Amino acid sequence: MKKILFLTGTRADYGKIKSLMKKVDSSPELELYIFITGMHMLSKYGSTWKEIAKDEFQNTYHFVNQQQNAKMDVALSTTILGLSNYVNELRPDLIVVHGDRLEALAGAIVGAFNNIKVAHIEGGEISGTIDESIRHSITKLSHIHFVSNEEAKNRIIQLGEVEQSIFVIGSPDIDVMLSNELPSIEMVKDRYDIKFDEYSIVIYHPVTTQIEELAENAKKLVDALVESNRKYVVIFPNNDEGSNLILDEYKRFDNRDNFKVFPSMRFEYFLTLLKHSEFMIGNSSAGIREAGVYGVSAIDIGDRQFGRYNKNNSKRIFHVDNDRNQILKAIDEQNGFRVFSQEFGDGKSDEKFLSILESNDIWNLKVQKHFIDFNITGEKAYV
Repeated sequence: MKKILFLTGTRADYGKIKSLMKKVDSSPELELYIFITGMHMLSKYGSTWKEIAKDEFQNTYHFVNQQQNAKMDVALSTTILGLSNYVNELRPDLIVVHGDRLEALAGAIVGAFNNIKVAHIEGGEISGTIDESIRHSITKLSHIHFVSNEEAKNRIIQLGEVEQSIFVIGSPDIDVMLSNELPSIEMVKDRYDIKFDEYSIVIYHPVTTQIEELAENAKKLVDALVESNRKYVVIFPNNDEGSNLILDEYKRFDNRDNFKVFPSMRFEYFLTLLKHSEFMIGNSSAGIREAGVYGVSAIDIGDRQFGRYNKNNSKRIFHVDNDRNQILKAIDEQNGFRVFSQEFGDGKSDEKFLSILESNDIWNLKVQKHFIDFNITGEKAYV
């Protein structure tokens, strides 16, 4: 049996790759291992490792890679050290990482440096800020690429990767989104004590390349939300540098009946909440992707999602600057109109993923990588 090691560092990436983990766990040819770290291990964010425990996966390993508000470079180095020790003991056949977080970069570095194949989920996408650089760095360190669509595949080819190493499977979180296993909205509201009939969702993350502006930008957002006099479910930002500045502003929601604030939320419950929301506001990728699957409109603030959608040609996503008046105007214009998106898969990513892992295609790929060059016309110059 081949040992497949997944890394998860946040509530978001776990929700996105859980369906893949379940398929690996069910395979008689593969053995699942999970390295749990990052935000999962911080009580401030709800100790979300407990959500993984509820799914009853075996072979899990917990590693605390940071303190609250730790610098990204320090957290990265700590993660590399802890993961390296674990990998040296386990000797997995494949390390699976997702997205653009520092934990994924650590996984790619450890795998590449130890001649262990690395599979990257959802590479070739535009992230904005430092996350985009991290995502493309992971691509260059990875040996196998499971991407959401042809556009992402083309970007990875542009980065000089072998086309035979790229597999279009769609976005794995859509497997969960389109399943029949989501809780009802009544169950969600009961579990989280949400009394609102109508509500919108707020997720606003730090932009690490604009840290000096973050406190003022967070203030403008909170000013607009309070003045709008609507009902909101607010979820904590990720733990990047500056998250404390956002949380300081969120204290203004205390004792306001039209706000419910949560450190985190179980992924399936979040999806149901999103599906029934009026709109989503902030700068999370969930507003670009997951909200689109359900047709929910999104107000995207600032540059964090720059390049992920066409600002001038989107009927569902309303882009605004970090400006109180622009945010208020966009909120006032929300009317519940739904525009559905199917550009990130058909809900069968897990089946495609397992089929590839159980074939010989990826195992025949060499660990030693070679850059595939292009000439100025875009044609392959050599292979």
